[in-house]
Amino acid sequence: MSSSPTPDPQPLPQRALETTAERPWPLRLLSAKMADYIGKMAPVWVEGQIVEANRRSGMSFFTLRDTAADMSLRLTAFSEVLDRVTAPLTPGTHVVVHAKPAFYAKRGDLSLQARDIRPVGLGELLARIEQLRRVLAAEGLFDVSRKRPLPFLPACVGLVCGREAKAMDDVLVNARERFPEVRFEVRQVAVQGVKAVSEVSRAITELDADPAVDVIVVTRGGGSVEDLLPFSNEALVRVVAGCTTPIVSAIGHETDAPLLDLVADYRASTPTDAAKRVVPDVVAERQGLGVARRRLEHALGARLRAEQDRLTALRSRPVMANPIVMITAREEALAREVRTMRTSLDNRLERAALGVASLATQVRALSPASTLQRGYAVLRTTEGHVVRDAAEVEAGQALEAVVAEGRFAVAVAPRVPGTPEITPNSD
Repeated sequence: MSSSPTPDPQPLPQRALETTAERPWPLRLLSAKMADYIGKMAPVWVEGQIVEANRRSGMSFFTLRDTAADMSLRLTAFSEVLDRVTAPLTPGTHVVVHAKPAFYAKRGDLSLQARDIRPVGLGELLARIEQLRRVLAAEGLFDVSRKRPLPFLPACVGLVCGREAKAMDDVLVNARERFPEVRFEVRQVAVQGVKAVSEVSRAITELDADPAVDVIVVTRGGGSVEDLLPFSNEALVRVVAGCTTPIVSAIGHETDAPLLDLVADYRASTPTDAAKRVVPDVVAERQGLGVARRRLEHALGARLRAEQDRLTALRSRPVMANPIVMITAREEALAREVRTMRTSLDNRLERAALGVASLATQVRALSPASTLQRGYAVLRTTEGHVVRDAAEVEAGQALEAVVAEGRFAVAVAPRVPGTPEITPNSD
C-alpha cells in the first residue's frame, strides 16, 4: 500500500507588505530582519545624559537619556572603551558617544554599542549655551519689546518650584507677609536632572492655560552650572517665549544667568526678590494712600478757600449790592455822549450855514441881475442874440433892452456926424 506525497510548504513572504493572516512571518524572522537592518546602520555620534550606570569588569551597561525629551536608550561599553574615559561616568554626566546601533534578536533589545565616550566639560557646556543664546537672540526672543508688564496686584500667582524646596518657602512667606490675601497655585516639579525640562515646561503650560493665574514665578535655589542647565534648555526657553501670562524668573543666585532669565518678562535676583516684585507691600501701599489722601484734602481745601475768597470779593462789589448802579452809570455816559454829539452837530451845521451864506453873497455879487441893478441894460436882437458890438446892428434896427425891473423896445438911431465913437473900456 503506497502513501500520497506530502505537498511542499509555501515559501514565506520576502517583504513585510506581503505578509497576511494566512501567511505570517514567524517572530524569529522578524527579529532577524530587524537585526540585519539595524546592523547595516553606520556608527553615529550622539549626545545625551547618563542616568544609570552599572560598571562591570568586562562589559558595562548605562542608560543614555535625551536632555530635552523623555527618551532613553541602553548603552553598552567594553572595558577598553571605558579605560580611555578621563572623567567618571556618574549619573547626570553629559556625554557625547560614538556608537553603533545593535539589536539583540533573542531579547528584542535595541542598544548602542559605544566605541568612544567623551564627557562634555564645563567650558563646552558654556560654549553651547552661548551659541544657543546668540541663535535665540537673533530670532528676537530676548527683545525688550516682547516683555509684558507685571500686574500691580495679582489675584493668583502661579509658582513653579522644586519639591519641598527652600526657594518655594522664600516666595510664599515673603509674598504673604507683604500681601496676606494673595493666592498661590503651586506646581512642585523636578528642577534639575533629566526630568526637569519636561516637568517645568508642563507646569508652566498648565499655569499659562489657567485664566485665574495672573503671573507665573519659576524659581529654584543656587547650584552648579550643570544643575542649572535645564533652565538654559532650548525647548524650555521656547515654551516660556510662547506664554501669554507674564513670567518671572528667579533661578539661582544673582550671579547665575540661565537663558530663562533673558526670555522671561522680569528677572529676579533671588526668590525673595521675586516675591517682592509680584505683590505690593500692603503696609507701604496703605501709607501711600494716607499720604495721598492728606495731599488731596490739603489741595481741595486750598482750592475751596481760594474760590470762597473770590466769591466774597465779587459779592462786596457795589454792583452786587445795587445792580441798577451799572445801568445808571451807563445811562449817564450815554446821555453825555448824546449831548456831545448834538453840540458837535450844531457847530458843524452853523459853520455850514455861514459858508452857504458867504457863497450866496458871492453868487449874488457876480450874477447878471446884480449888474442890472446897478443901471446896466442888456440889448438883444429880436432873435434873442445879445448885442456885444455896435457893428452888429444897423441904424433903425429894433432891439430889446433888458433892465433890472423889466424890458422895453428900442431902435438903433442913425449915427450923428461929429459924434465920437464909443470904445470899450479896458478897465
